[in-house]
Amino acid sequence: MTNPHVHVGDGGRLRRQTQLTRARILEAARQELGRDPDCSLGDIAEAAGVVRRTVYDHFAGRSALVEGLVADAAEALRRALAAVTVPDPDAAPAMARFVLALWPVGDRYRTLLRLAPQDLGAERVNEVLGPARDIATAIIERGQRQGVFHTSVPSEPLSRAIEGLVLALLECVNAGTWTDDGTRTATAALIAAGTDSDLAAAQVHRISCPSLLGA
Repeated sequence: MTNPHVHVGDGGRLRRQTQLTRARILEAARQELGRDPDCSLGDIAEAAGVVRRTVYDHFAGRSALVEGLVADAAEALRRALAAVTVPDPDAAPAMARFVLALWPVGDRYRTLLRLAPQDLGAERVNEVLGPARDIATAIIERGQRQGVFHTSVPSEPLSRAIEGLVLALLECVNAGTWTDDGTRTATAALIAAGTDSDLAAAQVHRISCPSLLGA
């Protein structure tokens, strides 16, 4: 029998409210963990404007909350990668676009870099970063064939080295020693791959300022 006190549409409103509360908790976690990687769930609850019990209603504990952040980051990464799935025949601009597309995701979720390894787990990190690593390696292979990237290091190790550079620069943002909108990091990535520094800077500038192409 239908409950006369439950109105049509109430279920949808409750689901939306639940989703909004969950998103608010995750946003508070992202900010609080960035401020203090050892902050408590109580600190996160207070920042989110909810009671601690509400956090537990959505997440079983700290590990589940961190996994929620990782899942959000993975989804944002998938969306960013969708913008660079059409192969650019020239490897240098392809690498620049790749880094520029992914930088905002890394910048938003750089909090995760400050967490202890046990909070994330190597397997989960590899799962999240795997698609991006595959694209980066393919771009580097193309650049090596085209002669625009150096070949002294094979494509996969070189890809991981550039990944390490980007992650290190994100950590420098955490530390307050680096600021970037992605252009400086994209230039650094091209230089690390073997592109001349002036050409790398010019390439990134053309991509990040497309209005100049018609000038």
